[in-house]
Amino acid sequence: MNPIDQILNNFQIMILDGAMATELENHGCNLNDRLWSAKVLMENPELIKQVHTDYFRAGADCAITASYQASLEGYKERGLTEKEAIELIKKSVEIATRARDEFWSDSNNQFNRPKPLVAASIGPYGAFLADGSEYKGDYLLNEDELVVFHRERIRLLIEAGADILACETIPCLLEAKAITKVLKEFHGVYAWISFSAKDERHISNGETIASCAKWLDGEEQIAAIGINCSSPKFITSLINEIKVQTTKPIIVYPNSGEEYDAGSKTWNAMSSSEHFTTSTKDWFKAGAKIIGGCCRTTPNDIEALTAWARK
Repeated sequence: MNPIDQILNNFQIMILDGAMATELENHGCNLNDRLWSAKVLMENPELIKQVHTDYFRAGADCAITASYQASLEGYKERGLTEKEAIELIKKSVEIATRARDEFWSDSNNQFNRPKPLVAASIGPYGAFLADGSEYKGDYLLNEDELVVFHRERIRLLIEAGADILACETIPCLLEAKAITKVLKEFHGVYAWISFSAKDERHISNGETIASCAKWLDGEEQIAAIGINCSSPKFITSLINEIKVQTTKPIIVYPNSGEEYDAGSKTWNAMSSSEHFTTSTKDWFKAGAKIIGGCCRTTPNDIEALTAWARK
């Protein structure tokens, strides 16, 4: 059964975790690297486990793995063998699963919340390029080439035991179609597709979110449709655009409100945790059923979300 439906059949909302990479930076990691958080899978996997545990303690119903920028190509460029790259990609799921299982066995709140899911992060092709193109979608690859890029990593993450795939920060419908085509090779596997958005109506490459939702609505293995890694100020409007075109659950996990400069790889302006928490209530009222945070959000943000969502 669709694992998201299993949660939403019993709870009004599914709570995601928050940022992985920027939280690792808060713990002292230097992620100014093409591999981003996937670099920490090599260097300090126990710290990734700690971040997952922090989010579970804050109330998250789902851990998104540190595999966003992990790919066979990326690790091989770093000098790893294919076998080593495969082990690291699978390790991202194994770490999150171990954190979830240990937390759940020690939890005193099992009757107030669902058993958390492990969602294997599938970043876009632009994340492998590490040139900011996940916020543009101006790829030179066609759909079949994108299928080839995504197929092996998806297979490995499924084999590692992920409950669901988190196909996130997708900048164009072409890439969503390619991922959906790969999914059909794996019976019974579900994924959510979350796009990056440039404004209140359009995803990063300029296509409307409404047209993306309409196309994905007919795809059985797509468990939810939504937006991540985008400005919170666009989210309510985007939810309204999506819900006209689909009956699937709507998922949103935007950034904290700070703006990212892909060129300098720095964040600008400050965000208010209180404002983010208030916004999550508005997104739920607008129709989002799966809510969390992306870059620069923290366990404190997820704890504040849980405080009103689990009343």
